[in-house]
Amino acid sequence: MIKNKYNIIGVMSGTSLDGVDVIYAQFELDDVKVWHFNMIYSETVSYNSNWEKILRNLVLYDAVEIQQIDKDYTKYLSTVIKDFINKNNIKDIDAICSHGHTALHQPDRGITYQIGNKPIMATLLNETIVCDFRVQDVDLGGEGAPLVPIGDKLLFSEYDFCLNLGGFANISTEIDRNRIAYDICPVNIVLNHYTKLVGLDYDNGGKIAATGIVNNDLLDRLNNLVFYKENYPKSLGLEWVNKNVFPLIDSFQLETKDILKTFVEHITIQIAKEINKKKNSSVLITGGGVYNNYLINTLKQYSRHDIVIPSNMVVEFKEALIFGLLGVLKLRNEINCLQSVTGATKNHSSGKIFIP
Repeated sequence: MIKNKYNIIGVMSGTSLDGVDVIYAQFELDDVKVWHFNMIYSETVSYNSNWEKILRNLVLYDAVEIQQIDKDYTKYLSTVIKDFINKNNIKDIDAICSHGHTALHQPDRGITYQIGNKPIMATLLNETIVCDFRVQDVDLGGEGAPLVPIGDKLLFSEYDFCLNLGGFANISTEIDRNRIAYDICPVNIVLNHYTKLVGLDYDNGGKIAATGIVNNDLLDRLNNLVFYKENYPKSLGLEWVNKNVFPLIDSFQLETKDILKTFVEHITIQIAKEINKKKNSSVLITGGGVYNNYLINTLKQYSRHDIVIPSNMVVEFKEALIFGLLGVLKLRNEINCLQSVTGATKNHSSGKIFIP
């Protein structure tokens, strides 16, 4: 039934492997057809070492192994969500809207695969599930990513740019009244990889990077990667990083602090190049990269805009929130995937609905 108020659980797991983000939020459509949200509960459930190892190496498994991992991960996600519901004593749920976790993303070959989107989730949770949002877009010739920009357009339209700093940096904005969005460059997927080599989960505040020295030769070669010369729509995946970034960085045999400083320089140059295409703009920044003070301060030096960092709940859970909204739009059979963003042949209402 189409209505104007929805109680939704949104679920997101990103490439940075911080854990499973789960939120409980209310979405309401007002009389002038503007969406509003209220995030009530939120939690990030960290992966144990076993799941982190499996997810980090998904590209190494064969098709049969991936299918089994998909089944196991769907059950794991169901347990995480059920614990969240019980912990917060949530009674009123219209749907659980889940992104799952990306196992393969090769849109140029017509392939994208998110694990954790099996129909059994509806049975295990006894709730309506909306999930698997990317496949239809790739089938329609799109990149299958990024999908968050529809939420930027509907929930955060007061900002000129919405920039997310997660595993990758992605951005969305309006150009000629069309929402445009694309991945810019890797962020935490690379920074965290090198901090883990010295026994840390992440570079707290960017303190290690701040002590390093920029290697200009490496920086130039990173900035000259072919991806940065391509036009949008475009998106990045772990496979691209494994092929193009890690081997390049490792070939220089640098100290960790110098790798981190050089890569932060690379990140901020690439982001500034995009946001500086407009003048005097407001930039909403979310995602775990917000807490890397050194990265944010370096970006401020390269850009000429008003950098806005919202509440911690929005910073950390914006993607889970927006996948909740994507699910609502799917339930209403309304557009949740934009042709102007992904390059698909048409705007469409993407995702699958599973009823218990």
